[in-house]
Amino acid sequence: MSSHSEQSAVTVLGLGPMGRALAGAFLNAGLRTTVWNRTPGRERELVERGAIAATSAEEAVAASPLTVVCVVNYDASDAVLRRDAVTAALKGRTVVNLTADTPDRARDTAAWAAAHGVHYLDGAIMTPTTTIGTPAAVLIHSGPEELYQEHRPVLDALGGTHTHLGEDIGRAAAYDIALLDIFWTAMAGYAHALAVAKAEGISARELAPFAKGIGAILPPIFEETAEGVDNGDYSGDDNPITSAASSMAHIIHTSEAHGIDAGVMRAAEGLARRVIGLGHGTDGFLRAAEVLGRR
Repeated sequence: MSSHSEQSAVTVLGLGPMGRALAGAFLNAGLRTTVWNRTPGRERELVERGAIAATSAEEAVAASPLTVVCVVNYDASDAVLRRDAVTAALKGRTVVNLTADTPDRARDTAAWAAAHGVHYLDGAIMTPTTTIGTPAAVLIHSGPEELYQEHRPVLDALGGTHTHLGEDIGRAAAYDIALLDIFWTAMAGYAHALAVAKAEGISARELAPFAKGIGAILPPIFEETAEGVDNGDYSGDDNPITSAASSMAHIIHTSEAHGIDAGVMRAAEGLARRVIGLGHGTDGFLRAAEVLGRR
């Protein structure tokens, strides 16, 4: 049985902006925090606050029962964790990988961990660095429930809401991919809208209040359509996809009249036309999800 002091120790690998935020939150919670980064120098401020700077990755992971990894992708985390000396030092310890990547990479890393006697949880951080350690943080996790509960007291130091999504190790990454799909598609749409607005003499500051209004429409749509989508009901009584395709055509026309690339909206319109061509013209736009998923 580990002592309380051992359970209160954590190692952070990766000291980019998010890694530094994670380590800072652990320090603020009074946890003995060991840090390591491939490029030296990023640990200085954390050391001044009481962190222990390891001279190597293997020294870092050996210092704590729990290692939290947050680097740019799984190529980077594999390059650290799968070195022989680090793998040996991790045996019998737990890794929580908060690095963003794909579900299949998470499952591959879990298989590697199991083969080497390393306990493994995967996760994702859904909010910016400024939220870490505050009630506004949102983190999702997947993997063995018992292992998650064992380390939950330390993870709670990161603040906010933690949700365990299930035993399937790739589930957190799957949520992350789906949610980032919403975010980056929306940001691409907003960037295009700003270009069109500017061409029509409308500033970003002038558009912003109305853009917020459009953004506010979306959460109720997500909530109200979820059950129907799960049940295969794509009712378009209020707004059939034929109407959506018509408005998309207007956006394309206006964009291209100003010489603005409308490739993203042309793709969306093409999808809408495809749905209509398959005989679903009276359905809502979310019928597109079912069409996209066909093999």
